[in-house]
Amino acid sequence: MTCKLLIIGGVAGGATAAARARRLDEDAEIVLFERGEYISFANCGLPYYVGDVIKTREDLLVTTPEDFKARYRIDVRIFSDVVSIDRAGREVIVNNLATGESYRERYDRIILSPGAEPAGLPAGYDGFGNVFSLRNIPDADRIKAYADRTGPCSAVVAGGGFIGLEMAENLAKKGVKTTIVEKLPQVMNTFDHEMVSVVHGHLQENGVSCLLGHGISSLVGQGMVSAVVTENGESIPCDLLVLSMGVRPDTRLARQAGLAMGELGGIKVNALLMTSDPDIFAVGDAVEVTDFVTGLPTLTALAGPANKQGRLAAGNALGRRTVYTGTLGTSVVKVFNMTLASTGTSERVLRKNGIPHLISYTHSTSHAGYYPGAEMMTIKLVFSPGTGRILGSQVVGGAGVDKRIDVLATAIRGSMTVFDLEEIDLAYAPPYSSAKDPVNVAGLVASNILKGDHEIVHSKDLKNIDAGSAVLVDVRDMEDLMRSSPIEGALHVPLRRLRKRTEKLDRDKMYITYCEVGTRSYAAHRILAQKGFRSKNLSGGYKTYLATRNLS
Repeated sequence: MTCKLLIIGGVAGGATAAARARRLDEDAEIVLFERGEYISFANCGLPYYVGDVIKTREDLLVTTPEDFKARYRIDVRIFSDVVSIDRAGREVIVNNLATGESYRERYDRIILSPGAEPAGLPAGYDGFGNVFSLRNIPDADRIKAYADRTGPCSAVVAGGGFIGLEMAENLAKKGVKTTIVEKLPQVMNTFDHEMVSVVHGHLQENGVSCLLGHGISSLVGQGMVSAVVTENGESIPCDLLVLSMGVRPDTRLARQAGLAMGELGGIKVNALLMTSDPDIFAVGDAVEVTDFVTGLPTLTALAGPANKQGRLAAGNALGRRTVYTGTLGTSVVKVFNMTLASTGTSERVLRKNGIPHLISYTHSTSHAGYYPGAEMMTIKLVFSPGTGRILGSQVVGGAGVDKRIDVLATAIRGSMTVFDLEEIDLAYAPPYSSAKDPVNVAGLVASNILKGDHEIVHSKDLKNIDAGSAVLVDVRDMEDLMRSSPIEGALHVPLRRLRKRTEKLDRDKMYITYCEVGTRSYAAHRILAQKGFRSKNLSGGYKTYLATRNLS
């Protein structure tokens, strides 16, 4: 019997599901409904189109309805809003937005791919001609047309997530004085604070101001916003306001149909991506799936997981039984000359859920230091205190960050440990890496911690250490100290002189060694430990200390 499959929503989840369904069943009757004009477009590229990095609008179109229909023989219906699902009658009600007419369409199976929608506008934000959000191509068209036509001098971006940072960068590159207003104390809230603190300074260096810890309380202007007022009373001139205050799963249709919702507010699905109705599947930003590391429910508004889910759901809707094993939420974002990337579970989430973990910080160059152009990156590795299983990682720096996060994501997916990272063979040539790749270095440091060869203390814990029984030892050379002052109260003993100075040290004290990035101070820690002193090394060194010293 021929299956009639309705797919509601396009882009990464829905369009992928439709194409996969046709490849699996040439005879299935497949209908794809899309509220807008575009069924598959590069929504991640929208900020770069606004900023003229992507010059041609058509480059954003992955495929057109005409091409999609011709290639896959799928009934594509754009400007079609599915407003309700009649589960008892096995029909959906569709509004044709072009004609205003409504009709019913029968189904055997449904795949929902409604995506996410921008967080609701606060009262008083609508009705302004220069207030925008960015979700689709028409949104990008409106922002770009307004910016190109009026040449705004100033802009405010409300929110410092993926879209917020990318919009701020692209507006700044168009010569617009841009300010990010973020209610939280940091941008990119999916990252741990110390890993993004350096990004705040980098934004300032590139002409983007950051106002953190205060949201927008009101708008000034009639018809057009001329300024925003923050919660602490600061007024910021504004010729253009872009709202990027996060997204929420679009669950309206699922709720109308009486489908079960998850505890985080997304559509609840099982491992087959099946909703509480066995004939309705759901994918993408609107669904709650399982976190691969913790097994807890999570919402992931990313194109990669949506694409994979669409592929699996198509097969399962046609009778297969392929399990979706969960998401790592692997992500990467460019901020001017920096790259931020993460995979797996963050320290903050692990702490919140009481999951035991250890962390390490390492600082490495993107390739051999003697080859021109090497750039520094910081790797935060989160791992199990028992087995050393890798639980998550965040990498921030310049060149090569994307490569390392992909290696670490693969390692987590393969349930690898930090001991595996020690031995993993990665490509080496001076322009690309070092003989010990940054991933190897992260594995070596974490392995030494588990083996007991490397006792560490984290910068954020220094305040809890008794100054009467512990001594900070700065083992950097004098040239380093001339560039940056030591931590207050630290004893300065350059590494090359440490062995000769041990006879003057107090064996009743704990000595906490540190250098710029933790490498020389690890050698100092080993010297002291083997000479019978109680010693620990400051993880990540002075560089990580600077990033964490203001944390509570």
